[in-house]
Amino acid sequence: MLKIGLFGVGHLGKIHLSQLTNMKDVEVVGFFDPNDSNASSVHDQYDIKRYTSAEELILAVDAIDIVAPTTLHFQICEMAIRNGKHIFVEKPMTNTIDEGKTLVKLVEEANVKFQVGHVERFNPAFLALKGYQLKPMFIEVHRLAEFNPRGTDVSVILDLMIHDIDIVLSIVKSTISRISASGVAVMSDTPDIANVRIEFHNGCVANLTSSRISLKKMRKMRLFQKDAYIGIDFLDKKTEIIKLKTPEDEGKFTLDIATNSGKKTIAIDNPEVKQSNAIRMELELFRDSILNNTPVPVNAIDGFQALEVAHQILNKINKGQGSSDQQ
Repeated sequence: MLKIGLFGVGHLGKIHLSQLTNMKDVEVVGFFDPNDSNASSVHDQYDIKRYTSAEELILAVDAIDIVAPTTLHFQICEMAIRNGKHIFVEKPMTNTIDEGKTLVKLVEEANVKFQVGHVERFNPAFLALKGYQLKPMFIEVHRLAEFNPRGTDVSVILDLMIHDIDIVLSIVKSTISRISASGVAVMSDTPDIANVRIEFHNGCVANLTSSRISLKKMRKMRLFQKDAYIGIDFLDKKTEIIKLKTPEDEGKFTLDIATNSGKKTIAIDNPEVKQSNAIRMELELFRDSILNNTPVPVNAIDGFQALEVAHQILNKINKGQGSSDQQ
């Protein structure tokens, strides 16, 4: 039985708690949250012990799940690592680059399991592409949300866009050559809307737009690669592939199109999207990695790479320079 302690029982923390309390081979020993209102509602509903000392909770468990504000991530992670505890921490893994570098080093030295909560990796629409060869040369992303004061302690880059940064970095097998960015703070003290262009050394270009002041929600990614277009709707859990027909596409819907070089046959495929709970899946994989001593799906280096790019974007916006080259 894996004993887990939860840090933070706000909106997302309660979602984590509901999954953990119904998970096989997991015992939620207790939680830590300085907010009395959050703590009371959780104690009344789940009858789980509230710890008033972070260190006491860490010492009582095998692993911790951190859903606390980003500014507290490093402090809690460092304490847990130094006590040899396994860690699941929500994205972004830390608030600063220096904190992230330190955690990567500490994790390597301590030999503990450390998973970052980049939940879109487990979105059914994205998982439907597993086994399909993704080699995009252009990526277009729109992640739009209605304004909600919750989460505005960090910029839209660290709040929303970091999801797509992580996905893009996991897909594009190349290093970054240039970043251009612009963003505006409208409702908060940090950028609420931003557009970013990431250029890779292999020629791929990713154009990302994120907003938390939109009138409608949207979470779409479009991938363009040789002979194919792939659309991923993270919100509505839909995936489509439009590509030049090959012998493997027999039985799929096709469409003939006249071009200057002759007739082309397009095959349209909607891969099966198996409905699942992404948060539950990532937490189950974290559990399994500890119990079976297997690698976590999103490790400290993955989390740090997304964090590093996010901060490079923020630096460009804050300095007003708009772009930078990388070697």
